[in-house]
Amino acid sequence: MNPARPVSGYTADQLIDRLVQARARLRTLIDGLPADGWLGPRAGHLNPPLWEYGHIVWFQERWCLRERPDDTRTPSLLPGADTLYDSSTVPHDTRWDLPLLEPAAIDDYAQRVDAAVAVRLRGGFNEDIAYFAELCLVHELMHIEAWWMAFQNLGYAPPAWSDLAFEPSVMRQEFAGGEVELGSGPDAGFIFDNEKWRHPVPVPAFDIDASPVSETAFAEFVEAGGYQRRAGWSEDGWAWCMASGALHPVYWRQANGGWQVRRFDRWLSLSAKAPMLHVNRFEAEAFAAWMGRQLPTAAQWLRATGHPDFHWGMAWEWLRDPFAPYPGFAPDPYHDYSEPWFHTHGELRGGGPVTDVSLKRPGFRNFYLPHRRDPFAGFRTASPG
Repeated sequence: MNPARPVSGYTADQLIDRLVQARARLRTLIDGLPADGWLGPRAGHLNPPLWEYGHIVWFQERWCLRERPDDTRTPSLLPGADTLYDSSTVPHDTRWDLPLLEPAAIDDYAQRVDAAVAVRLRGGFNEDIAYFAELCLVHELMHIEAWWMAFQNLGYAPPAWSDLAFEPSVMRQEFAGGEVELGSGPDAGFIFDNEKWRHPVPVPAFDIDASPVSETAFAEFVEAGGYQRRAGWSEDGWAWCMASGALHPVYWRQANGGWQVRRFDRWLSLSAKAPMLHVNRFEAEAFAAWMGRQLPTAAQWLRATGHPDFHWGMAWEWLRDPFAPYPGFAPDPYHDYSEPWFHTHGELRGGGPVTDVSLKRPGFRNFYLPHRRDPFAGFRTASPG
């Protein structure tokens, strides 16, 4: 078996069904766009939905239908598609200005690609097509989360939504020194190249919060002047704080003598049972330092996931580690997934309230630039090293 192609856990029909389900989830978000939402505002953290929808379809066609063994590709079903929807070659800030397909034309393109992919999967199911179909499935699920992030960022009314809450049974958990394995093996099913391969690392004794930091706990940091005092902020973090003018978390406001948080198009009171979301790594680091603690390392976080009282999966959680390759890293066929972002992005794990359950596994490594506040990202703290 080619180690870049782990054995699929799905049959051909199951993969087809998963792809159909993902597209249906995307459709609920498409149907929720306001009338002027297909292009939306220009911003470095957003894509125009009209481009993103076409890109998702293009990506599935590119990897499931057009890929050749010699790394070339056959022509697209849509003439000129590569010049419109290839994220590796189409600069981000040009995506609003391209002659993009209208939604109905993308629907037609999607139907043709979906039908051809189903024929391909049923006609010659093997490790390669299974790998690429799962790649496209996970890619679409991550873009669906990006749409949810945009809905939150822009204050759009969402599809059916329920907040995640936790009931902490203990405040912190203590762990003796030991060893943990970072990374995944060929037996893990579909994984990205940044998880390769499993390797042991030592973990000194530590303690870690049993649950992510809550909204009300973070409010104490805000009320204590955490955004006005340099102490606790990293050099880069304080530079961001000063340049952004941030005085409190994004999507917060003061009302009725207290703080409220905006969830999509609704303003809610803060909750002690709701994880703090939409903080960047700088804010998370500053809060942890204010508590006399640090963000956990990936090894600490993974060690703790084995404890039955460790609550996770309610937020992507910032870790102390930079997003970096594991020993012996080699890129998978989709070269631009991980390698361009090493050493500039921070690592997160866990998965948040809009993350597909299949991505909520301890080994999945997410990554964002440290100043990003739009992801459904929170954090917890650990004892200082």
